Amino acid sequence: MTKTHQSSPDVQDMVAQADTGARSPDGLSGRILWLVPLCWSLFQLWYASPLPFALDFGVLNNTEARSLHLAFAMFLAYTAYPARKTSPRDRVPLLDWVFALAGSLAAGYLFLFYNQLADRAGAYTSFDITVAAIGMILMLEATRRALGPPLMVVAGVFLLYTFAGPYMPDVIAHKGASLNKAMSHLWLTTEGVFGVALGVSTSFVFLFVLFGALLDRAGAGGYFIKVAFSLLGHMRGGPAKAAVVASGLSGLVSGSSIANVVTTGTFTIPLMKRVGFPSHKAGAVEVAASTNGQLTPPIMGAAAFLMVEYVGISYVEVIKAALLPALISYIALIYIVHLEACKAGMEGLPRRHTSTVLQKLFSFMTVFVGLLVLSAAVYYGIGWTKDVFGAMATVVIGILTLIAYVLLVRYSAQYKSQAAEDPAAADLSEVPEPGPTVRSGLYYLLPIGVLVWCLTVERFSPGLSAFWATVFMIFIILTQRPLIAYFNQRTNFKEEIRDGGVDLLEAFVTGARNMIGIGVATAAAGIVVGTVTLTGIGLVMTDFVEFISGGNIFLMLLFTAVISLLLGMGLPTTANYIVVSTLMAPVIVTLGAQQGLIIPLIAVHLFVFYFGILADDTPPVGLAAFAAAAIAKSDPIRTGVQGFTYDIRTAILPFMFIFNTQLLLLDLDGPFHLILTIVSATIAMLAFSAATQGWWMTRNKWWETALLLLITFSLFRPGFWWDEVYPPTTSFPGTEITRVAEQLPEGKPLQLEVEGENFFGEQVSKHVVLPVDHSLESGEARINDTGLMLREEDDKLLVDMIQFGSDADKAGIDFDWQIKTVTIDNVRPWKEWVFVPTLLLLALLGWNQRRRIRQA
Repeated sequence: MTKTHQSSPDVQDMVAQADTGARSPDGLSGRILWLVPLCWSLFQLWYASPLPFALDFGVLNNTEARSLHLAFAMFLAYTAYPARKTSPRDRVPLLDWVFALAGSLAAGYLFLFYNQLADRAGAYTSFDITVAAIGMILMLEATRRALGPPLMVVAGVFLLYTFAGPYMPDVIAHKGASLNKAMSHLWLTTEGVFGVALGVSTSFVFLFVLFGALLDRAGAGGYFIKVAFSLLGHMRGGPAKAAVVASGLSGLVSGSSIANVVTTGTFTIPLMKRVGFPSHKAGAVEVAASTNGQLTPPIMGAAAFLMVEYVGISYVEVIKAALLPALISYIALIYIVHLEACKAGMEGLPRRHTSTVLQKLFSFMTVFVGLLVLSAAVYYGIGWTKDVFGAMATVVIGILTLIAYVLLVRYSAQYKSQAAEDPAAADLSEVPEPGPTVRSGLYYLLPIGVLVWCLTVERFSPGLSAFWATVFMIFIILTQRPLIAYFNQRTNFKEEIRDGGVDLLEAFVTGARNMIGIGVATAAAGIVVGTVTLTGIGLVMTDFVEFISGGNIFLMLLFTAVISLLLGMGLPTTANYIVVSTLMAPVIVTLGAQQGLIIPLIAVHLFVFYFGILADDTPPVGLAAFAAAAIAKSDPIRTGVQGFTYDIRTAILPFMFIFNTQLLLLDLDGPFHLILTIVSATIAMLAFSAATQGWWMTRNKWWETALLLLITFSLFRPGFWWDEVYPPTTSFPGTEITRVAEQLPEGKPLQLEVEGENFFGEQVSKHVVLPVDHSLESGEARINDTGLMLREEDDKLLVDMIQFGSDADKAGIDFDWQIKTVTIDNVRPWKEWVFVPTLLLLALLGWNQRRRIRQA
């Protein structure tokens, strides 16, 4: 087989336009375009590190840091991205320099005059407003350059809505805002452009993107691809399965679907075509795998870090909730690839050596036992150091990590080769040996381990965790080349040290240029957030969505999914998430509560996140599909449609975990329940894959496909059927609240249906859940503790008073509202008993297909 081709100039240009900017000028302009991103990376490392506080120098508050962050992004958006397709790319026109300086000064205005602005808060001068207006216009243009017109149009529409409120239709009208009020709110405070979204980009996202750039520059990207290929390339459709795993691993390195497609697709797509995949299906597999890379913990897309702020939970909780859906989604894609290979009668690529069953078993057990021993040593060893060394434990652990790094580099050095580091340069007529391939880069796993340890065990913030992982990556990039040369008895140390320094600086520049679009996108999306807080459109959206959905929660979710997909055709994932979650997440939670469905906020935010990512391969403008089609030499629309059919498995997951939060590892009753949830969800996704592909063990008949879909639904949402047999709750009249509260089982909340007049004079009804202090014995005391003071009137139980700041007040209950019903959960068997007949039906289907195969 000939060597796999590098990605074409058109594909590289597509990545540059989407991620890093299409300009690469020479001379002084080129040096500036190299130096400014380098300075941005160094600034972000300084801001994230403990050094400013240790040295009491260069300490910045959040607002000042956000201002400088956007100033860098604005400057680079005008210098790295041409104004039009016909604009020069080998030089930066004078007008772009003017815009870049003006935009960065307007963005840095909050840093330069922070104290003065704080002194005159609410009484801004004409000059302040002028700078804000100029900054807003320049930011919208920077958004257009870096991300295309759609996000600029969305932000512009919300900006127009701010001023044109009185002239809007009654259903969305508001009193409007003056230029002074709008510009001060959106630019000179932290309610708009410099709000939470830009703050997350500044504090968390940059460090994770930089960590990924360093990991990629060190050679980890190529290593992950080769490992996946060596382990899976010999199976049916092996290169496609390797593409899926490699893309999942590349999600650790790249937060961009397009970059992920080009990084892994350059290598995997030609191999998929070689074993029999048509061009459009080879591209589609890569698209489906790459778009899902942003769903894969521990390093997810930038929007995942925004959830930390929007939902008010730790990043570890976000990882925990996203873990099972991401895992079963990738397992299902590998299975879809397997079914495609079975349908077409494909084979894998040959291996250099075939292993016996005993050799395979011994190899597996060696790796498995080794991992167990290593995990136990790390866990108990670190626990022991903390007990013995106390405050010095972290230093001891750091030294042990460095020793482990040197030993792993020494071990890996003997297996290093060009093929192991650069998969696109390898002549892969056969699958390489897994052992040497895996051993050639084991030390790449250490920084990921450091990151996960800092996040999950030390419980550092995401920003500080990424900082320490990045510091370790800097050390690896500077030392891996000289160490490998030393262990392989080469003497070119000066050259290797110099190359390591070049790799480090280039990774800093690449990481910063990858952040231009994210920085500008989070700032532009801040206009949407600021408009919502300034105009109150969030309350209007609740009424609007309730009207068009008729109060049906499923239709409401479908409406949200469609909005995410439509906006995602033009908006990057991060901006799409900010816009849709700001408008729709509170609406879904509120309207769900009115119907008695208590939806966790993290579930709604993950729902929006999933559909924002799926938009990357949605025809007709999914950029990831265009990149894959360019490599596969296929029709981009056909590739996108095929990719979306593969991604339907991911599209059903958000609907399922809204109604069954156990898929997010919430509301579990112990280890057995956890295992049961994981196994049933995996089987459900595999059944769904078989149904959508029309093939399981053989081609499905129509009724077999229908039964597979029924099995999928039953495994994902067993409560739907169980509720028909065993009602989940019993309701009592509101007047029974005292008796019910007194008899509530330990740990159970008070569930009420309340009805009354809201602030706008409209009659509303909703379900609320109030936590109960079970240490209080009487029902009356428990009710009073929730903040409710009640009175009976005409056989009705009414709210007489609400304690300010109480749980009842936070739930939105108001005085004179009626307590319609009080509900208790019924004691009933586990809903998972539904799995027994469901799995028996699945086994019967399998037996029937095997019978048909034997007859054929």
